[in-house]
Amino acid sequence: MGIRKIKPTTPGQRHKIIGAFDKITASTPEKSLVVGKKRTGGRNNTGKMTMRYIGGGHKQKFRFIDFKRNKDGVPATVKTIEYDPNRTSRIALLYYADGEKTYILAPEGLEVGQTVVSGSDVAPEIGNTLPMAKIPVGTIIHNIELRPGQGAKMVRSAGAFAQLTSREGDYVIIRMPSGETRKILSACKATIGSVGNSDHGLEKSGKAGRSRWLGRRPRNRGVVMNPVDHPMGGGEGRASGGHPRSRKGLYAKGLKTRAPKKHSSKYIIERRKK
Repeated sequence: MGIRKIKPTTPGQRHKIIGAFDKITASTPEKSLVVGKKRTGGRNNTGKMTMRYIGGGHKQKFRFIDFKRNKDGVPATVKTIEYDPNRTSRIALLYYADGEKTYILAPEGLEVGQTVVSGSDVAPEIGNTLPMAKIPVGTIIHNIELRPGQGAKMVRSAGAFAQLTSREGDYVIIRMPSGETRKILSACKATIGSVGNSDHGLEKSGKAGRSRWLGRRPRNRGVVMNPVDHPMGGGEGRASGGHPRSRKGLYAKGLKTRAPKKHSSKYIIERRKK
């Protein structure tokens, strides 16, 4: 999956770098696995704006992704690699041997025609899903469950991967993409390989309109507001506005927001790098 740098024929094209769609093999999604998506424009049921900077955007359909991978022992063939507007990674359409169709996140290196399978006794190959108790130490993984059977919650964005570094009783030690090291039950499932579309981080939109296509309206900074509108507003000239804080006065940039007695803190061995 490469990237395309556009020739500077217009100001919006000058700095634009977008993902190439060369690996995508289908332009329309599987009809049985999509549903219409409703947009709120940031308004509640009475029409009042409750979330700012939301509105517009291209019409999208939601694709149902199989994050559980619980059809153990049933091989599936990769039919297509597709674009998904709801996430940064690409998705792969699987045709199971029993006739069922599902979408999964497409790992790096997954090709059309390849066979993937899930279960506790399958080989640790790209696209296969198995309990972390059966994954060799040092393996690159993604799509990780936090509780057995819950479905994958972590390491799902484009180019992301974690590494299974060691075992400790009923737990495995995982190094997360953020640098955090934590314990997860070894009965939880994970998928082998890293998430595809790793060049996504190199993309540049090139113009404000691409944000509007994503449903994001212009966001104005607190320092340019008046004191009545924001704690950082007001002042003569370009005043910085004191310590960065939110519209409601809560400190930002440096204030720890994680709950000190959070239940999952005991599973974190080393916090992420700042």
